Amino acid sequence: MTDSEIQSAILDMGRRARAASYALVKLTTEQKNAILHAMADELVACQDGILAANALDLSRAQQNGLSKAMIDRLTLDPKRLKAIADAVREVAALPDPVGELLSEWTRPNGLHIRKVRVPIGVIGIIFESRPNVTTDAASLCFKTGNATILRGGSEAIDSNRALAAALQAGGERAGLPADSIQLIPFTDRASVEHMAKMDQYLDLIIPRGGKGLIEKVVATARMPVIKHYDGVCHVYVHADADLDMAANIIINAKCQKPGVCNALETILVHRDVAASFYPLIGKRLAEAKVEVRGDDTALHHLGVPAKAATEEDWSTEYLDLILSAKTVSGLDEAIAHINRYGSHHTDSIITRDRAAAERFQHEIDSAVVLHNASTRFNDGGEFGFGAEIGISTDKLHARGPMGLAELCSYKYLVDGSGQVRG
Repeated sequence: MTDSEIQSAILDMGRRARAASYALVKLTTEQKNAILHAMADELVACQDGILAANALDLSRAQQNGLSKAMIDRLTLDPKRLKAIADAVREVAALPDPVGELLSEWTRPNGLHIRKVRVPIGVIGIIFESRPNVTTDAASLCFKTGNATILRGGSEAIDSNRALAAALQAGGERAGLPADSIQLIPFTDRASVEHMAKMDQYLDLIIPRGGKGLIEKVVATARMPVIKHYDGVCHVYVHADADLDMAANIIINAKCQKPGVCNALETILVHRDVAASFYPLIGKRLAEAKVEVRGDDTALHHLGVPAKAATEEDWSTEYLDLILSAKTVSGLDEAIAHINRYGSHHTDSIITRDRAAAERFQHEIDSAVVLHNASTRFNDGGEFGFGAEIGISTDKLHARGPMGLAELCSYKYLVDGSGQVRG
């Protein structure tokens, strides 16, 4: 397609999405939930077609030499597809935030003012490689009364087409307005730029992917952007830590699913426990086949083969079985290191000292700051939000796991009895 044809096609999708958004606000919660269940049923009914489409993506990924982690994120099977459908049903079970009364008051002149949640309108989602984002994004946006335009990566284009078609087809049979869920069917890079400039139709754009994609969207977008940047996540082992607990948390945070944004990338260890903790965690990491890149103290005490860390390691999101390790003099140095090298995503302190934990949680400038828990808990499902749209590293208007409430705006409803302003 030519650039002008791509632009014309995306503008037409925007026009149709805007019309759908006006129809969506008329749906009741009960109607929306029935539509979500119909979407989930259709995903299961279309299993063979969706898996066949996914097989095309997997074949192309292998030919293109994608990493094992990327291929795993791309892969669908009956179990994963059932989980995707179940996640849509879970969204139906969640409370509907639309119309929620946030606050109300009456002015001295008798005007009664209510602040209520409302849909944002039309949301554009740009994402890479993970087909489950198609269903998560569509179901969450729909539950909050938003029309959605999805633009997935080339790696998952066949899977995304099949999933989006099933969602729209199943939903329409239960009353979903036409064009509520649209997937851009081509992967030309120009489509990202045209979406980002379509402020007459898109109210918000959310890029999920690598830094290059996010920076391109931010540089060209004419509408608000909520960014989901890298996850350079830390665990700080404090001098008063339970060392066995610290080791268990680090192994979980690093190894349970290393290719995701809330996986651990750097451990910071207080120098007073370095000699006892490094051998303990070194053995566990070696058993898990994790490559360690450490400072001099870590290399001296780990007791297993490791590499010397470079300055670049402290700010690297590995998304792999690689972990950097640094020894620090105390809480001040740990906090300074995280605020300098981290990505303001997820960080955790392991300690029995509640005052140290509270100071760490107060001074670390990240979306989620944990005490005695794995970084892997920064997740919409684990927070009770159901499926999430992503984990925002922004501060406005959403931060951390984005569930239903974060896909809403608000407006003021004012009731009077004939008041005029003097």
